[in-house]
Amino acid sequence: MELEKHVEKILWTEQQIFQRVSELASEITQDFNPQTNAPAIVGVATGAFLFLADLVRKIQLPISVDFIRADSYGSGTVSDGNPRIPFDLKVDVEGKHVILVEDIVDTGSTLSCLIDHIKSKGASSISVCTLLDKPARRKVHFELVGKGKYYCGFECPDYFVVGYGMDFAELYRNLPYIGVLKPEIYS
Repeated sequence: MELEKHVEKILWTEQQIFQRVSELASEITQDFNPQTNAPAIVGVATGAFLFLADLVRKIQLPISVDFIRADSYGSGTVSDGNPRIPFDLKVDVEGKHVILVEDIVDTGSTLSCLIDHIKSKGASSISVCTLLDKPARRKVHFELVGKGKYYCGFECPDYFVVGYGMDFAELYRNLPYIGVLKPEIYS
């Protein structure tokens, strides 16, 4: 594939991602009682769509699934720090446990905004399940709600990464691995 020439190095292979997603789904399954209120799994569009699809297929619980869109990157490589929510939930989350599924937690601005937004809709607790966490770039501290937990796939070094749903200018989402985009591509 032509796009693969733009990747400097692979950080996580398709097999490593598959294994870690299975482990995260198992953790979530163990943390929830199937006899109680089924959690609402909310994917943050568009970057988390592959992760969300793979994750929910492995969760052994009754769940509802929805998407929310939060824009903070545009076509750049750095969050502008002002997330917007142009596409909201259709599932009623009042009184429910919500698990927000993110592709990557970077500055924390988008996640903080989404947690506040979902909390305002009456969710009883909010957890976060992110494939990648980039703590080196964190600027905003976010707080989980109620008995919310933080599930993390991999800690990501401070590189601009693409693949497995993550993009630059809407490209590279279809790469089956996560890799570092060559700086000359986005500079």
